[in-house]
Amino acid sequence: MLELTIKEALSNAFDALYSHELPVDQIGLQPTRKEFEGSHTFVVFPFLKVTKGKPEDSGAQIGDWLLSNTSIIKGYNVVKGFLNLEIADEAWVNELQAISENSEFGKPKPNGEKVMVEFSSPNTNKPLHLGHLRNNFLGDAAAKILAANGYEVRKVNLVNDRGVHICKSMLAYQQEGNGETPESAGIKGDHLIGKYYVKFDQTYKKEINVLVNDGIDPEEAKKEAPSIKAAQEMLQKWESGDQETVALWEKMNGWVYQGFDQTYATMGIQFDTMYKESNTYLLGKELVEEGLKKEVFFKKENGSVWVDLTDEGLDEKLVLRGDGTAVYMTQDIGTCDMKHDDFPFDKSVFVVGNEQDYHFKVLFAIMKKLGRSYADGLYHLSYGMVDLPSGKMKSREGTVVDADDLLQEMFDTAEAHTRELGKIEGMDEAEANALYRMLGLGALKYFLLKVDPKKRMLFNPQESIEFQGHTGPFVQYTHARISAILRRAKTLEIGDAFQADKVGEINKREEALIFQITEFPKALKEAAREYSPAVIAQYAYDLAKEYNGFYQGVPIFNEENKEKLAFRVALSSATARLIKDSMGLLGIDVPERM
Repeated sequence: MLELTIKEALSNAFDALYSHELPVDQIGLQPTRKEFEGSHTFVVFPFLKVTKGKPEDSGAQIGDWLLSNTSIIKGYNVVKGFLNLEIADEAWVNELQAISENSEFGKPKPNGEKVMVEFSSPNTNKPLHLGHLRNNFLGDAAAKILAANGYEVRKVNLVNDRGVHICKSMLAYQQEGNGETPESAGIKGDHLIGKYYVKFDQTYKKEINVLVNDGIDPEEAKKEAPSIKAAQEMLQKWESGDQETVALWEKMNGWVYQGFDQTYATMGIQFDTMYKESNTYLLGKELVEEGLKKEVFFKKENGSVWVDLTDEGLDEKLVLRGDGTAVYMTQDIGTCDMKHDDFPFDKSVFVVGNEQDYHFKVLFAIMKKLGRSYADGLYHLSYGMVDLPSGKMKSREGTVVDADDLLQEMFDTAEAHTRELGKIEGMDEAEANALYRMLGLGALKYFLLKVDPKKRMLFNPQESIEFQGHTGPFVQYTHARISAILRRAKTLEIGDAFQADKVGEINKREEALIFQITEFPKALKEAAREYSPAVIAQYAYDLAKEYNGFYQGVPIFNEENKEKLAFRVALSSATARLIKDSMGLLGIDVPERM
């Protein structure tokens, strides 16, 4: 492609001018700054030992050689040690033609490597919330981006479906449920169970206050409150296989899974494998024995097992309690092996909030000490929390923003905004409703994904739905606008096939748009390397913005030259394809009409 051709020309220039072999893969190009002429910039400074000249003189030497000996460069300018290259019109046109004819443009072939992406990981005692939305969208987009880079990807969800927190909901339901079901209550199963989790917490806090008022220490009161003791007793019954307890657990978790499935469907999220903690929590005990034999772990006097990670800049970490019961780390080291047995991955990505940064440093260090071949491929995709301008939106607990409520709010906002702008003319009710959901979900996903995952972010629902600025609807609307242009071209029987040698001169807007299109492979690679969907979101926005500049500055259907007209239609078609592909990598659909 064009960038490779430029690098090959530069390599030839070094050979001819300096008798120096400069491999193509050692040549870097960067976009030319807007204030200078050109599109691709070659930085001369790193090669001054080879050129043995001043930066400006060396840049001019190379530029003169390229002008005289290649057909792809039509001009250059040197700013200090930066050689800014102006690409010939014909090279741009040829590049667009090659891209238009390549349906797999920018997407590498399968590389034979396997990646597992674990995300979502909800608890079965409450509905999904705003934090889960960022988690799910990040995990899903990262998986799509890795797949587009040639990896074989498996998306997995490890559900936290056991433990004392699950028993809290069960206990409250057992005491106050009176046989209530999602059907009889008229609410989703996950919301019903969340209601009883809140009830438990309310009762528990009242009990603590009573004990504290009786003179008991607050920390001791938390341990002695009747409700928490009853929940712990229920967990012991569950772990011993008590039929009544297990039956209640299965019934309530079943309701929650039905609720989760509805939310996942609304979000457009699917998994290849669902793991459950109830099936994995005992894993890892054998690995603790293995670690003791290898002297990776050590026992303390009370029988508890630990790992010393002070050499790794961490500290000592408990891996098994003195009474032989597992901790989270016991489970996680066992689950790592189980997942690798199921799907022998080269990389395993854990999408978990940054409050767990230390946990994953410890886990990965342990797997390395245990000699696991896959340990170097373990990666924690750590992300920051999401805040709202108001601190909260609709919430059943007053502190957590419910995912279902937020999704519905986005759909309602999209409808109000779209109706206000009159963008549903000619649509029937079904088409309009589908558009509202597409825009609402697209706005939400895009806003949560456009920020670097590592950063804590502020989510503003009203700002996210705007049709101008750095938003999902702006990119979606641009695709709809191009689709309308392509429909008109089809009506006028104008195709997107053109003869490159007959297009002639092109303008700056067309050059800039083709350049932006050619940046897709680079953005796709960077997004996979950094595990950052934000790179793709930025690319989609830049492409949409560039197209709008082209659309406003270049008349398409007023062009009398048929080849140039077909070229502009092809340029529009290629842009629409790349917008659709980019947004698709974020899990966002784009409309054909608005």
